[in-house]
Amino acid sequence: MKRWMMGVAAWLLLATPVLALDVVATSPSMGALVRAVAPSAQLTVLAGPDRDLHALQAKPSMIRALRGADLLVAVGAELEMGWLPAASASAANPDILPGREGYFEAAAQVPLLDVGGPADRAMGDVHPAGNPHVDLDPVRMAQVAEALGARMARLDPGNAASYRANARRFAETVEQRLPQWQAELAGAPGAVLYHRDAVYLLERFDVPLLGTIEPVPGVPPSGRDLRALAGKLSGRDGVIIHAPHHSPKGPRKLGRELGWPVEPLPLSPPVNADGDGYLQHIDRWVSAIAGA
Repeated sequence: MKRWMMGVAAWLLLATPVLALDVVATSPSMGALVRAVAPSAQLTVLAGPDRDLHALQAKPSMIRALRGADLLVAVGAELEMGWLPAASASAANPDILPGREGYFEAAAQVPLLDVGGPADRAMGDVHPAGNPHVDLDPVRMAQVAEALGARMARLDPGNAASYRANARRFAETVEQRLPQWQAELAGAPGAVLYHRDAVYLLERFDVPLLGTIEPVPGVPPSGRDLRALAGKLSGRDGVIIHAPHHSPKGPRKLGRELGWPVEPLPLSPPVNADGDGYLQHIDRWVSAIAGA
């Protein structure tokens, strides 16, 4: 009887399914990386592509998702500072707090642009640690994916080989796509951004940043600001890009003044995007800039 009971217990252990990681991502870009690296993960994405990650508020639904999470994947570099710490603290899940294995920041895995800027919030929506919008650079995102795969491997050793292989596959796909993107953007005249949120993409492909609609980060432009920018760019070619959460009035006015196309583009792919969806998102940005 004892041997039979031990056999039943062993069978039950073997028959018990391995639970997938419960992951919370702050943005669709981070969610796309999670799906690329761990397609079987139980994933919750806290914000859609039309939302401004600077300006969200902690909600009960966020807190519920964070309470049971094994891993929190954030953009980082203070982008979610206004709401994520409060939501995480209310979730009472110490495993996903900064400094723990269950907390992962994309911006901490790669070199940042705009490091060492002013720390005075009176000067606008600034990030002294560096520009946090790394998710529009596919090369940095490939590096983040490999770091995410390594983190998931530590949290879930039984599936470590799968996480690492998936991350490597995503990085290799990015590497294969780079020549096509570079060819499309060769000689692009440049772009005006509303906010410095796509500078990583422009820098990656040597596309000039011709200016920003905001005179100060997070501060809408005045008529005088737009006239000054139009005067500076008169006679040149380019494209004006703004995110859906930015007011279109300034970009449209500047576009009329200069005769330039105005492109409203989300900073993240659709909320259900995977690795391929992220690459299609980059395709969309590249096409908009190349078509100027």
